[in-house]
Amino acid sequence: MALGESPDSIYDYMRMSEQTARESLYRLARGVIETFGEKYLPKPSLNDMHQLYAAHEERQGFPGMLGSIDCTKWIWRNYHVTWKVAGSNNDVNVIAQSPIFQDLLTGKAPDAPFTVNGHEYKFGYYLADGIYPPYSTFVKTFRHPIEPRDKFFKRRQEGVRKDVEHAFGI
Repeated sequence: MALGESPDSIYDYMRMSEQTARESLYRLARGVIETFGEKYLPKPSLNDMHQLYAAHEERQGFPGMLGSIDCTKWIWRNYHVTWKVAGSNNDVNVIAQSPIFQDLLTGKAPDAPFTVNGHEYKFGYYLADGIYPPYSTFVKTFRHPIEPRDKFFKRRQEGVRKDVEHAFGI
């Protein structure tokens, strides 16, 4: 799993069928979530969100930013073609299954206001690229910026997203 190997390649190493490898991985993941989920996987509290706002403003200069949503990609290079089809866990499908985003869409998310240039916003935002749905909580890059401030924003936003992608890639 850590090396990005496909489930059917486990047979050569462990003499374990693809189905058994998948079931074992699923059981391992369920066990980790059941054992550590309450402590390490809770939804962020209002205090957590304000700490994220402060950290991202200090480090990247983006007030109100909760993070970069681009880190949900799975590397598909070693996976069987049938696992790359619609319905698999790609960026958009992961978002659709996320309880955090479900709370935002259903209006159950707690207000976590922040202020930029004298304007108050109700919820934080995530940096994203163009593949994501047009949710108000996603701030996307300008496709073809013309104005110098838009070009500056695009460079800064892409820099932050690349930092996150590289951290997860390592």
